[in-house]
Amino acid sequence: MYRLKPGIKKDPVRRWALPDRVFFGNGACALLAGVFLREAPLPGFYAERIIPGEGFAGNHIYVTDGVVAFDYHGYSSRNRLLLHHTTGWANRYSEGWNCVLERVRFDLLDTADLNNNKMLGPDQYLHDPIPRAQRFIDRIDHPGASARARAKLSV
Repeated sequence: MYRLKPGIKKDPVRRWALPDRVFFGNGACALLAGVFLREAPLPGFYAERIIPGEGFAGNHIYVTDGVVAFDYHGYSSRNRLLLHHTTGWANRYSEGWNCVLERVRFDLLDTADLNNNKMLGPDQYLHDPIPRAQRFIDRIDHPGASARARAKLSV
């Protein structure tokens, strides 16, 4: 998890200038997941969403096959991703942080669907984030990286 300095998410120029992992880890995770699903570098993946309880921050969307997950960190076990995310957010609040998990059933590349779920659509960034997400995804050896994440499960 990356903590941004105040004001960066509201400043389109500064937000766009973030390194890819920080950019996709701070609001553009849905677009990364949407491009992953559109390209389908591995079969059987679907999107899940971490929805924080009322009054809390910590929304996140990633893709998973139920065992392995992919997000701005790359591949890991789904359980490890969930533990990392939920522990990180719970540690930011003195008490009470909670969340629910939900399978995503809306179009992760559609502005109206994303706005209805309190996220920015692709046309609401300084530049088009879809090619940026595609380049991020293209740099990964998906079969190898997912196999390494899966192999760690049996250790």
